[in-house]
Amino acid sequence: MSQVSELPVATALANGGSSITFENVSKSYDGGSHAVEHVDFQVAAGEFFSLLGPSGCGKTTTLRMVAGFEHPTSGRVLLGDEDITSTRPARRPVNLVFQDYALFPHMTVADNVAFGLKVKGLARQECTQRVTEALTSMRLTPLAARRPAQLSGGQRQRVALARALVNRPRALLLDEPLGALDLQLRKEMQLELARLHRRTGTTFLYVTHDQEEALTLSDRIAVMNQGRIEQLADPRTLYERPATTFVAGFIGTSNLLVLHDPKRVGDHHVSVLGDGDRLVVPAVASIDGPVQVTVRPERIYLHPTEDADVRDDHSTVRGVVSELVYCGSTTHVTVELPTSEQLVVHELSNDTDLRSIGRGSRVRLSWAPNSTHVIGPLEATDR
Repeated sequence: MSQVSELPVATALANGGSSITFENVSKSYDGGSHAVEHVDFQVAAGEFFSLLGPSGCGKTTTLRMVAGFEHPTSGRVLLGDEDITSTRPARRPVNLVFQDYALFPHMTVADNVAFGLKVKGLARQECTQRVTEALTSMRLTPLAARRPAQLSGGQRQRVALARALVNRPRALLLDEPLGALDLQLRKEMQLELARLHRRTGTTFLYVTHDQEEALTLSDRIAVMNQGRIEQLADPRTLYERPATTFVAGFIGTSNLLVLHDPKRVGDHHVSVLGDGDRLVVPAVASIDGPVQVTVRPERIYLHPTEDADVRDDHSTVRGVVSELVYCGSTTHVTVELPTSEQLVVHELSNDTDLRSIGRGSRVRLSWAPNSTHVIGPLEATDR
Protein backbone atom coordinates (compact mmCIF):
# COMPACT_ATOMS: atom_id res chain seq x y z
CA MET A 1 0.00 0.00 0.00
CA SER A 2 1.43 3.38 -0.96
CA GLN A 3 2.13 6.19 1.46
CA VAL A 4 -0.48 8.34 -0.34
CA SER A 5 -3.30 5.87 0.31
CA GLU A 6 -2.21 5.20 3.89
CA LEU A 7 -2.14 8.79 5.13
CA PRO A 8 -5.94 9.40 5.32
CA VAL A 9 -6.39 6.08 7.16
CA ALA A 10 -3.60 6.89 9.59
CA THR A 11 -5.16 10.27 10.31
CA ALA A 12 -8.51 8.62 10.97
CA LEU A 13 -6.99 6.05 13.34
CA ALA A 14 -4.94 8.57 15.29
CA ASN A 15 -6.43 10.55 18.16
CA GLY A 16 -3.18 12.17 19.28
CA GLY A 17 -0.95 10.52 21.87
CA SER A 18 -0.84 11.61 25.49
CA SER A 19 2.07 11.62 27.89
CA ILE A 20 2.19 9.03 30.69
CA THR A 21 3.72 10.04 34.01
CA PHE A 22 4.70 7.91 37.01
CA GLU A 23 5.25 9.93 40.19
CA ASN A 24 7.08 7.94 42.88
CA VAL A 25 4.96 4.85 42.22
CA SER A 26 5.30 1.69 44.29
CA LYS A 27 3.31 -1.52 44.19
CA SER A 28 3.54 -4.13 46.93
CA TYR A 29 1.58 -7.29 47.60
CA ASP A 30 0.67 -9.19 50.73
CA GLY A 31 3.76 -9.94 52.74
CA GLY A 32 5.36 -6.62 51.84
CA SER A 33 7.22 -7.74 48.70
CA HIS A 34 7.62 -4.92 46.15
CA ALA A 35 6.81 -5.60 42.51
CA VAL A 36 7.56 -1.95 41.71
CA GLU A 37 9.45 0.41 44.00
CA HIS A 38 9.68 4.21 43.80
CA VAL A 39 9.38 4.48 40.02
CA ASP A 40 9.55 7.97 38.49
CA PHE A 41 9.48 8.58 34.73
CA GLN A 42 7.51 10.23 31.95
CA VAL A 43 6.64 8.91 28.50
CA ALA A 44 6.35 11.82 26.06
CA ALA A 45 3.21 12.20 23.96
CA GLY A 46 3.62 10.20 20.74
CA GLU A 47 6.76 8.42 21.97
CA PHE A 48 7.58 4.73 21.49
CA PHE A 49 8.72 3.88 25.01
CA SER A 50 9.78 0.39 26.14
CA LEU A 51 10.01 -1.23 29.55
CA LEU A 52 12.79 -3.82 29.29
CA GLY A 53 13.96 -6.36 31.82
CA PRO A 54 14.02 -10.01 32.89
CA SER A 55 10.99 -11.92 34.12
CA GLY A 56 9.79 -10.66 37.49
CA CYS A 57 11.43 -7.22 37.21
CA GLY A 58 8.12 -5.33 37.46
CA LYS A 59 7.65 -4.21 33.86
CA THR A 60 4.25 -5.84 33.30
CA THR A 61 2.99 -4.62 36.68
CA THR A 62 4.03 -1.12 35.65
CA LEU A 63 2.12 -1.44 32.37
CA ARG A 64 -0.98 -2.81 34.12
CA MET A 65 -1.03 0.20 36.44
CA VAL A 66 -1.53 2.40 33.37
CA ALA A 67 -4.33 0.11 32.14
CA GLY A 68 -5.96 0.12 35.58
CA PHE A 69 -5.70 -3.62 36.20
CA GLU A 70 -3.27 -2.96 39.06
CA HIS A 71 -3.42 -0.06 41.51
CA PRO A 72 -0.35 1.59 43.05
CA THR A 73 0.26 1.12 46.74
CA SER A 74 1.63 4.66 46.70
CA GLY A 75 2.32 7.38 44.13
CA ARG A 76 0.34 8.65 41.14
CA VAL A 77 -0.14 7.73 37.47
CA LEU A 78 -1.10 10.51 35.06
CA LEU A 79 -2.30 10.41 31.47
CA GLY A 80 -1.54 13.83 30.09
CA ASP A 81 -2.50 16.17 32.94
CA GLU A 82 -5.19 13.84 34.26
CA ASP A 83 -4.63 11.76 37.40
CA ILE A 84 -5.91 8.28 36.47
CA THR A 85 -4.55 6.46 39.54
CA SER A 86 -8.05 5.54 40.77
CA THR A 87 -9.91 5.63 37.44
CA ARG A 88 -11.68 2.39 36.51
CA PRO A 89 -10.10 0.55 33.53
CA ALA A 90 -13.16 0.98 31.32
CA ARG A 91 -12.99 4.75 31.73
CA ARG A 92 -9.31 5.08 30.79
CA PRO A 93 -8.70 6.17 27.16
CA VAL A 94 -6.01 3.51 26.64
CA ASN A 95 -6.00 0.07 25.06
CA LEU A 96 -3.96 -3.00 25.97
CA VAL A 97 -2.67 -5.56 23.45
CA PHE A 98 -1.82 -8.94 24.99
CA GLN A 99 0.69 -11.61 23.97
CA ASP A 100 -2.08 -14.17 23.40
CA TYR A 101 -4.17 -11.73 21.27
CA ALA A 102 -7.40 -12.46 23.29
CA LEU A 103 -9.57 -12.58 20.16
CA PHE A 104 -13.13 -13.92 20.29
CA PRO A 105 -12.98 -17.25 18.41
CA HIS A 106 -16.67 -17.24 17.38
CA MET A 107 -16.47 -13.76 15.81
CA THR A 108 -15.17 -12.75 12.41
CA VAL A 109 -12.17 -10.45 12.03
CA ALA A 110 -14.48 -7.50 11.35
CA ASP A 111 -16.63 -8.26 14.40
CA ASN A 112 -13.57 -8.61 16.62
CA VAL A 113 -12.34 -5.19 15.50
CA ALA A 114 -15.80 -3.66 15.98
CA PHE A 115 -16.42 -5.15 19.43
CA GLY A 116 -15.09 -2.26 21.53
CA LEU A 117 -16.95 0.32 19.45
CA LYS A 118 -20.24 -1.53 19.88
CA VAL A 119 -19.70 -1.74 23.65
CA LYS A 120 -19.27 2.05 23.67
CA GLY A 121 -22.54 2.42 21.79
CA LEU A 122 -21.19 4.21 18.71
CA ALA A 123 -23.62 4.79 15.89
CA ARG A 124 -23.63 2.06 13.25
CA GLN A 125 -22.39 4.32 10.46
CA GLU A 126 -19.41 5.58 12.45
CA CYS A 127 -18.64 2.08 13.69
CA THR A 128 -18.64 0.73 10.12
CA GLN A 129 -16.42 3.58 8.92
CA ARG A 130 -13.87 3.11 11.71
CA VAL A 131 -13.71 -0.67 11.24
CA THR A 132 -13.19 -0.24 7.49
CA GLU A 133 -10.37 2.24 8.12
CA ALA A 134 -8.72 -0.07 10.67
CA LEU A 135 -8.95 -3.14 8.43
CA THR A 136 -7.47 -1.17 5.52
CA SER A 137 -4.63 0.22 7.62
CA MET A 138 -3.64 -3.21 8.93
CA ARG A 139 -4.08 -4.90 5.49
CA LEU A 140 -6.88 -7.10 6.82
CA THR A 141 -9.72 -6.23 4.41
CA PRO A 142 -9.50 -9.54 2.46
CA LEU A 143 -9.68 -11.42 5.79
CA ALA A 144 -12.64 -9.53 7.27
CA ALA A 145 -15.03 -12.51 7.12
CA ARG A 146 -12.60 -15.07 8.54
CA ARG A 147 -12.46 -16.28 12.12
CA PRO A 148 -9.26 -16.27 14.26
CA ALA A 149 -8.69 -20.02 13.79
CA GLN A 150 -8.33 -19.40 10.05
CA LEU A 151 -5.53 -16.84 10.50
CA SER A 152 -1.79 -17.08 10.90
CA GLY A 153 -0.06 -15.77 14.03
CA GLY A 154 0.94 -12.54 12.32
CA GLN A 155 -2.58 -11.98 11.00
CA ARG A 156 -4.08 -12.53 14.46
CA GLN A 157 -1.63 -10.02 15.88
CA ARG A 158 -2.68 -7.45 13.30
CA VAL A 159 -6.32 -8.03 14.23
CA ALA A 160 -5.48 -7.40 17.90
CA LEU A 161 -3.70 -4.17 16.96
CA ALA A 162 -6.59 -3.04 14.72
CA ARG A 163 -9.08 -3.75 17.51
CA ALA A 164 -7.03 -1.61 19.90
CA LEU A 165 -6.38 1.29 17.52
CA VAL A 166 -9.95 1.50 16.22
CA ASN A 167 -10.87 3.02 19.60
CA ARG A 168 -8.39 5.86 18.94
CA PRO A 169 -6.70 5.49 22.33
CA ARG A 170 -4.50 8.21 23.78
CA ALA A 171 -1.95 5.49 24.57
CA LEU A 172 -1.48 1.95 23.28
CA LEU A 173 -0.13 -0.51 25.85
CA LEU A 174 1.61 -3.61 24.47
CA ASP A 175 2.48 -6.51 26.77
CA GLU A 176 5.07 -8.69 24.94
CA PRO A 177 2.79 -8.70 21.87
CA LEU A 178 5.26 -10.61 19.67
CA GLY A 179 6.26 -13.25 22.20
CA ALA A 180 4.20 -16.04 20.63
CA LEU A 181 5.59 -15.56 17.10
CA ASP A 182 8.45 -17.40 15.45
CA LEU A 183 11.70 -15.49 14.86
CA GLN A 184 11.14 -14.53 11.21
CA LEU A 185 7.55 -13.40 11.78
CA ARG A 186 8.61 -11.57 14.93
CA LYS A 187 11.10 -9.48 12.94
CA GLU A 188 8.50 -8.74 10.27
CA MET A 189 6.02 -7.61 12.93
CA GLN A 190 8.66 -5.37 14.53
CA LEU A 191 8.84 -3.43 11.27
CA GLU A 192 5.04 -3.41 11.11
CA LEU A 193 4.82 -1.92 14.60
CA ALA A 194 7.43 0.73 13.82
CA ARG A 195 5.55 1.78 10.68
CA LEU A 196 2.24 1.78 12.57
CA HIS A 197 3.66 4.02 15.27
CA ARG A 198 5.00 6.49 12.73
CA ARG A 199 1.68 6.60 10.89
CA THR A 200 -0.62 7.05 13.87
CA GLY A 201 1.46 9.18 16.25
CA THR A 202 -0.10 7.32 19.19
CA THR A 203 1.90 6.94 22.40
CA PHE A 204 3.21 3.35 22.60
CA LEU A 205 4.18 1.84 25.97
CA TYR A 206 5.81 -1.49 25.17
CA VAL A 207 6.86 -4.31 27.49
CA THR A 208 9.49 -6.83 26.39
CA HIS A 209 12.37 -8.93 27.70
CA ASP A 210 13.96 -9.01 24.22
CA GLN A 211 16.87 -6.56 24.14
CA GLU A 212 17.18 -6.50 20.34
CA GLU A 213 13.47 -5.84 19.97
CA ALA A 214 13.62 -2.91 22.40
CA LEU A 215 16.69 -1.43 20.70
CA THR A 216 15.07 -1.76 17.28
CA LEU A 217 11.70 -0.20 18.10
CA SER A 218 12.12 2.32 20.88
CA ASP A 219 12.71 6.05 21.11
CA ARG A 220 13.69 5.48 24.76
CA ILE A 221 13.99 2.45 27.02
CA ALA A 222 13.68 2.01 30.78
CA VAL A 223 15.72 -1.00 31.90
CA MET A 224 14.10 -2.51 35.01
CA ASN A 225 15.57 -4.80 37.63
CA GLN A 226 13.93 -5.96 40.86
CA GLY A 227 11.17 -3.39 40.65
CA ARG A 228 13.39 -0.38 39.99
CA ILE A 229 14.61 1.45 36.91
CA GLU A 230 18.35 0.88 36.51
CA GLN A 231 18.72 3.27 33.57
CA LEU A 232 16.42 5.24 31.26
CA ALA A 233 17.91 6.44 27.99
CA ASP A 234 17.79 6.18 24.21
CA PRO A 235 18.96 2.86 22.69
CA ARG A 236 22.41 4.09 21.64
CA THR A 237 23.20 5.49 25.09
CA LEU A 238 22.08 2.29 26.81
CA TYR A 239 24.25 0.19 24.53
CA GLU A 240 27.36 2.36 24.45
CA ARG A 241 27.23 3.96 27.92
CA PRO A 242 25.52 1.59 30.38
CA ALA A 243 25.14 3.10 33.84
CA THR A 244 25.39 -0.17 35.81
CA THR A 245 26.87 -3.63 35.43
CA PHE A 246 23.34 -5.02 35.18
CA VAL A 247 22.52 -2.83 32.18
CA ALA A 248 25.88 -3.61 30.56
CA GLY A 249 25.25 -7.33 30.89
CA PHE A 250 21.57 -7.24 29.92
CA ILE A 251 21.80 -5.05 26.80
CA GLY A 252 23.56 -7.14 24.17
CA THR A 253 26.87 -8.87 24.85
CA SER A 254 29.29 -6.93 27.02
CA ASN A 255 32.74 -7.69 28.35
CA LEU A 256 33.24 -6.59 31.95
CA LEU A 257 36.75 -5.96 33.26
CA VAL A 258 38.21 -4.50 36.44
CA LEU A 259 40.59 -1.55 36.25
CA HIS A 260 43.06 -1.75 39.17
CA ASP A 261 45.27 1.14 40.37
CA PRO A 262 45.10 3.22 37.17
CA LYS A 263 47.54 6.08 36.64
CA ARG A 264 46.65 9.32 34.86
CA VAL A 265 48.59 9.66 31.59
CA GLY A 266 47.49 12.71 29.60
CA ASP A 267 43.86 12.24 28.55
CA HIS A 268 43.72 8.62 29.73
CA HIS A 269 43.87 6.41 32.79
CA VAL A 270 46.20 3.45 32.32
CA SER A 271 46.34 0.25 34.32
CA VAL A 272 49.52 -1.73 33.61
CA LEU A 273 48.97 -5.49 33.77
CA GLY A 274 52.55 -6.60 33.09
CA ASP A 275 54.40 -8.11 30.11
CA GLY A 276 53.11 -5.32 27.85
CA ASP A 277 49.47 -5.85 28.75
CA ARG A 278 47.48 -2.78 29.79
CA LEU A 279 44.01 -1.29 30.02
CA VAL A 280 43.57 2.25 28.74
CA VAL A 281 40.37 4.22 29.34
CA PRO A 282 39.31 7.83 28.81
CA ALA A 283 40.20 9.93 31.84
CA VAL A 284 37.36 10.48 34.31
CA ALA A 285 37.24 13.09 37.07
CA SER A 286 38.62 10.78 39.73
CA ILE A 287 39.23 7.10 40.24
CA ASP A 288 39.57 5.93 43.79
CA GLY A 289 40.06 2.18 44.01
CA PRO A 290 39.13 -0.49 41.44
CA VAL A 291 36.48 0.40 38.87
CA GLN A 292 34.28 -1.63 36.54
CA VAL A 293 34.74 -1.05 32.82
CA THR A 294 33.10 -2.57 29.77
CA VAL A 295 34.01 -3.05 26.10
CA ARG A 296 31.70 -4.40 23.42
CA PRO A 297 32.80 -7.49 21.43
CA GLU A 298 32.67 -5.75 18.05
CA ARG A 299 35.12 -3.06 19.25
CA ILE A 300 37.95 -5.54 19.94
CA TYR A 301 40.66 -6.43 17.40
CA LEU A 302 41.80 -10.05 17.38
CA HIS A 303 45.48 -10.60 16.52
CA PRO A 304 46.37 -14.21 15.71
CA THR A 305 49.76 -14.07 17.47
CA GLU A 306 50.79 -12.95 20.96
CA ASP A 307 53.63 -10.76 19.69
CA ALA A 308 51.50 -8.74 17.26
CA ASP A 309 52.25 -5.01 17.15
CA VAL A 310 49.56 -2.77 18.60
CA ARG A 311 49.30 0.97 19.07
CA ASP A 312 50.86 2.35 22.25
CA ASP A 313 47.66 4.13 23.27
CA HIS A 314 45.42 1.04 22.88
CA SER A 315 44.37 -1.45 25.51
CA THR A 316 45.99 -4.82 24.88
CA VAL A 317 45.86 -8.20 26.59
CA ARG A 318 47.03 -11.72 25.76
CA GLY A 319 44.96 -14.83 26.18
CA VAL A 320 44.04 -18.32 25.04
CA VAL A 321 41.11 -19.08 22.74
CA SER A 322 38.63 -21.29 24.59
CA GLU A 323 35.63 -21.23 22.21
CA LEU A 324 34.77 -20.38 18.61
CA VAL A 325 31.06 -20.23 17.77
CA TYR A 326 30.05 -19.81 14.14
CA CYS A 327 27.00 -17.50 13.85
CA GLY A 328 26.73 -17.04 10.11
CA SER A 329 28.15 -13.64 9.16
CA THR A 330 30.13 -13.45 12.41
CA THR A 331 32.10 -15.86 14.58
CA HIS A 332 32.13 -15.34 18.34
CA VAL A 333 35.56 -16.03 19.82
CA THR A 334 35.96 -16.43 23.59
CA VAL A 335 39.44 -15.66 24.93
CA GLU A 336 40.50 -16.52 28.49
CA LEU A 337 42.92 -14.06 30.08
CA PRO A 338 45.68 -14.83 32.62
CA THR A 339 43.42 -13.18 35.25
CA SER A 340 40.75 -15.87 34.54
CA GLU A 341 38.52 -13.16 33.08
CA GLN A 342 37.04 -13.86 29.66
CA LEU A 343 36.55 -11.60 26.67
CA VAL A 344 34.22 -12.32 23.76
CA VAL A 345 35.21 -10.97 20.34
CA HIS A 346 32.88 -10.77 17.31
CA GLU A 347 34.83 -11.34 14.11
CA LEU A 348 33.55 -11.43 10.54
CA SER A 349 33.46 -15.09 9.56
CA ASN A 350 35.35 -14.41 6.32
CA ASP A 351 38.26 -12.79 8.17
CA THR A 352 41.45 -14.54 7.09
CA ASP A 353 42.91 -14.29 10.62
CA LEU A 354 40.25 -16.73 11.86
CA ARG A 355 41.66 -19.50 9.64
CA SER A 356 44.88 -19.63 11.63
CA ILE A 357 43.38 -19.97 15.10
CA GLY A 358 41.47 -22.64 16.99
CA ARG A 359 40.79 -23.68 20.54
CA GLY A 360 43.99 -23.38 22.52
CA SER A 361 45.55 -20.75 20.24
CA ARG A 362 47.42 -17.99 22.02
CA VAL A 363 46.31 -14.59 20.72
CA ARG A 364 46.51 -10.88 21.47
CA LEU A 365 43.53 -8.53 21.74
CA SER A 366 43.52 -4.75 21.43
CA TRP A 367 41.02 -1.91 21.31
CA ALA A 368 40.97 1.89 21.24
CA PRO A 369 40.65 3.89 24.49
CA ASN A 370 37.26 5.33 23.57
CA SER A 371 35.91 1.81 23.06
CA THR A 372 36.09 1.27 26.84
CA HIS A 373 33.32 2.70 28.99
CA VAL A 374 33.87 3.29 32.71
CA ILE A 375 30.76 2.17 34.58
CA GLY A 376 31.87 3.18 38.05
CA PRO A 377 33.37 1.92 41.31
CA LEU A 378 33.48 -1.83 41.70
CA GLU A 379 30.55 -2.92 43.82
CA ALA A 380 31.28 -4.92 46.95
CA THR A 381 29.43 -7.93 45.56
CA ASP A 382 31.68 -7.92 42.49
CA ARG A 383 35.00 -7.82 44.31
